[in-house]
Amino acid sequence: MDLNSFMKKYADEIGGQFTEYDQSHSIIIIPVPGNRFQTVIGTVREGDNKKRLISLASKVCALKASVDYKMLLEQAVSFTYSRFIISDNYLQIEAVTAIDSASESIIKETLQEVAQLADQFELKLTDSDIH
Repeated sequence: MDLNSFMKKYADEIGGQFTEYDQSHSIIIIPVPGNRFQTVIGTVREGDNKKRLISLASKVCALKASVDYKMLLEQAVSFTYSRFIISDNYLQIEAVTAIDSASESIIKETLQEVAQLADQFELKLTDSDIH
């Protein structure tokens, strides 16, 4: 699967925006409820087992001591594809899947989940629409 071609086609389908950085990195801006948008970065990388993986990630907020991280982990139990990660001093939502086993419909569902969860927790933790 060519992730960038897929992401461009999907952005056009949902009224989002697409930006390609290179063959392995692209950004899709996804409309979410409340007339807001959420940025999701797609990255193709090689996993530890040499499988090619698709990582879809979206920033929630900058790390801060006041965040109840235990509550976030408890909430993550109900996520279908996603998980919380910390990267570059940001709390993020990320989903990872092997390219060979990912159907287009699963990637669409995953993109929507990542965007909606990141937006939901961004509003909950910051009371604003930053990303």
